[in-house]
Amino acid sequence: MFAIRQACTEDVDQILAVAEHLDTVNLPADREAIAEIVSLSVRSFTGDVDPFEREYLFVLEDLDRGVIAGTSMIHAKHGTRRAPHVYFDVIEEERYSVTIDRYLVHQCLRIGYNYDGPTEIGGLILEPQYRGRPESLGKLLSFVRFVFIAVHRPWFRDEVLSELMPPLEPDGTSLLWKHLGRAFTGLTYQDADRLSKNNKEFIHALFPHGLIYTVLFPEEVRAVIGDVGPNTRGVKKMLERIGFEYVDRIDPFDGGPHFMARTDDLLPVQSTRRGRVVAIEAADEGRPWAVVAVEPDGPTTFRATSARVRIIGDDEIGLTPDARQALRVEPGDSVWWMAP
Repeated sequence: MFAIRQACTEDVDQILAVAEHLDTVNLPADREAIAEIVSLSVRSFTGDVDPFEREYLFVLEDLDRGVIAGTSMIHAKHGTRRAPHVYFDVIEEERYSVTIDRYLVHQCLRIGYNYDGPTEIGGLILEPQYRGRPESLGKLLSFVRFVFIAVHRPWFRDEVLSELMPPLEPDGTSLLWKHLGRAFTGLTYQDADRLSKNNKEFIHALFPHGLIYTVLFPEEVRAVIGDVGPNTRGVKKMLERIGFEYVDRIDPFDGGPHFMARTDDLLPVQSTRRGRVVAIEAADEGRPWAVVAVEPDGPTTFRATSARVRIIGDDEIGLTPDARQALRVEPGDSVWWMAP
């Protein structure tokens, strides 16, 4: 059995072990940074932080083994006056010469800043040994965030951003950073990535502010602009299926594409329902797969799982004994559910 809950202080070491699989800016493989992220998440769930400064870290717990198998996150607002959301717009510039009758369309990058940004989803990591299981754990980690947003809609922005990982080099570095960012900052990709989480000043001070013509880059560098890595293609398809689209913006460090959607237009947000639990003994494979969540005493008690369920009318959902046990609910309790 598996359940998703908020991250706790006692989880820091296990979350660090999960983070080491990707080592991203949202969840770096650094114990001190993880401890700070968990601390902010705990205060976010308790409401001790302004709603748009909150960052929620969810953990997937293998209940049989008592270990954390994955994580996912919601940043209530990505882009403030203190720490703006920084990106490259990917634009086209047309040029024509009458003299030689030559028409060219150049791809260009132009840096942009958002000081009143969208909600961002990120930090999704699933331990390799848990991938491909029938419980669809990666899907659970992803969709649980939309259920939480639907339950607490006023705490989140009217747009949601997802920054996808591009193809990276075998050592985890970025070709785009090597040919652009490093030339203007003198920093390694990893150092710049970590510094940028809380300090964007160096980007504004050192990056070029005019158009950057990508034709000046080697072909292999141009190829990664707006592309997704092999482990991210499934995520891209899922995002497109539920309402996200590529908005011709990329990460200024690695060239990964930005996908955005109107919060209220997202299918998982629209389809989240509330109702009462009904006990059933089994749900066969023909029954819908759903994310089911409960919050008996506020956000700090939020808990979710994935299960085959039986939808009974508009306000009742049939849960098997395993699902009820994972959620710690009884027949008649109120839950939210969303069937992708």
